[in-house]
Amino acid sequence: MHRHTLAAVLALFFVHAAPAWAEGEPPVSETVTFVVSTGFWEEPLDDAATEGAGTAKPETAETAQPAAMRRGYYKLVAVRQPDGTAQIHLQQIEVTAAGPKIASSTVLEEFSAMKPYVTDIRPENSSGITAQPGLFATVYLKTDPKAAEPESWTVLIDDLGEIKVERATN
Repeated sequence: MHRHTLAAVLALFFVHAAPAWAEGEPPVSETVTFVVSTGFWEEPLDDAATEGAGTAKPETAETAQPAAMRRGYYKLVAVRQPDGTAQIHLQQIEVTAAGPKIASSTVLEEFSAMKPYVTDIRPENSSGITAQPGLFATVYLKTDPKAAEPESWTVLIDDLGEIKVERATN
């Protein structure tokens, strides 16, 4: 009897718990095939935003405070195009008190020029923990959809924010 009650409650839950996006757009487009969040970035807040005009005070050892920082993480997103190839988007996601917010987004043209068929994107490690700012991820792709094995390409962002896209060397 208890088992039937549980089944009935679950059935009612699923019937009445329609997705919030049922009447509008889905939360993630069906053209997004892979998303990887990895690495991190940080940069000082703009001085104009942290200091009022004319209120700057001389800094001494007693008054010195750590600079306010903007922080966040990176996302690599593969988006399927109408011809079946993919665009790879690199995003910086800022962590704010109100929640995550896209700080920047760009298409990695190095991939677009290849017209790749992306088969996977993987971070440097699956723990999500990195000791230094930056990003390291591997994009697996085929330039010919009939190729047996994908090629490996790395996306590297160093601690200075320089972006490098290059063929992986294993």
